[in-house]
Amino acid sequence: MEDTILTATEQAFIASARRAVLATIRPDGEPRLVPVCFVLADAADDLGRAVVYSPVDEKPKASLDPRGLGRVRDLLVLPSATLLVDRWSEDWARLGWVRLTGRGRLLEPEPHERAEHAAALEMLRLKYPQYATHDLETRPIIRITIDRIQRWGDLSPDD
Repeated sequence: MEDTILTATEQAFIASARRAVLATIRPDGEPRLVPVCFVLADAADDLGRAVVYSPVDEKPKASLDPRGLGRVRDLLVLPSATLLVDRWSEDWARLGWVRLTGRGRLLEPEPHERAEHAAALEMLRLKYPQYATHDLETRPIIRITIDRIQRWGDLSPDD
């Protein structure tokens, strides 16, 4: 099923997930898949689209410079991004996923984006207590504006 508006069930499924897989497109056309931490924004953007934030945090990475990471370089060239939020279960009746496709860009801690950057950090720190000790104020955040939502399977809450 494809749509552009998240239902309450989808929102709850996404909000409860601890990780997702971010897909970007490398310059050679191959997909780049990276597990990421993320948060669904509390409110949609001005056009009613869902927004997701993923930090370029201090966990060990291939590059010390956040702007040198593959996913970041990919988005600077081609802003296409997909986030797959899934649940695996040995009980296959409980399998489910939501795929969020949209446009990704870097949200920088610069004057014209500072308020949104700070709000995104607050949401990320509420979801992930580990970020309390990370210096995220100086690092970019990936902002994905969702244009298409696809879902499959059981999205009901875990018991």
